[in-house]
Amino acid sequence: MSSATTRERGLSGQTVVVIGASAGIGLETARRARAEGAKLILTARNLDRLQRSANELEALSTAAFDATNPTSLEQFFRDVPATIDHVMVTAGRPHYGRLLDLDAEQARAALDSHLLFALQVARNASPRMNPGGTLLFMSGTAGRRPGFGLGIVSTLSAALPALVANLAIELAPIRVNLIAAGFVDTPLSASLLGDELDNRRNQLRATLPIRRVVQPADVAALAVHIMINTALTGATYDIDGGQQLIAR
Repeated sequence: MSSATTRERGLSGQTVVVIGASAGIGLETARRARAEGAKLILTARNLDRLQRSANELEALSTAAFDATNPTSLEQFFRDVPATIDHVMVTAGRPHYGRLLDLDAEQARAALDSHLLFALQVARNASPRMNPGGTLLFMSGTAGRRPGFGLGIVSTLSAALPALVANLAIELAPIRVNLIAAGFVDTPLSASLLGDELDNRRNQLRATLPIRRVVQPADVAALAVHIMINTALTGATYDIDGGQQLIAR
């Protein structure tokens, strides 16, 4: 019998919650976790797409709601039908534009949907989690350097690692980690770039050190590794194919 068939799957018997599981990175992470033996609880806004994901992956349960709504998020974790081992959060989208063009409400919305959202997830998920599990959040690398229209993205990219590190101390032995991605070829990227999507793909294939575009499955592989490796906490893991190493 080959080692591949005898290998113990790394998430066997564990329950993984994926927030934003209907497409892109969230769906691929759910697939990877299921392949490692996890039981899945999936959430997303779009009920139809969520149900398709749940049927494919034989999810333990699903919930369709806006995870950035604090009341809905609190209710979801209160009603979760199992003790949780890991939570992967992929919901949300970047906010672009000149800082001085953002009014107070837009700036507050950007902070709410990233920093405060992560805090709300931690507050509501941690009482339901087993020791040694991980809360895993998503951020980006492209906004770390100053750039026109990237001010609020850069601010959030700089703040999230500090939030994650402090949560890792406060919630121990629950682990808290952050994945910082560059461009990933997802439906969200397609919706943001529109007609410029193919040009961006071609540019990245020509300039990235890996000579290809980062895919959702690449991020999913990292996410599941972080779940399995119980020595990892309080850290930020970049995955951008070397995008930070090249000039804009």
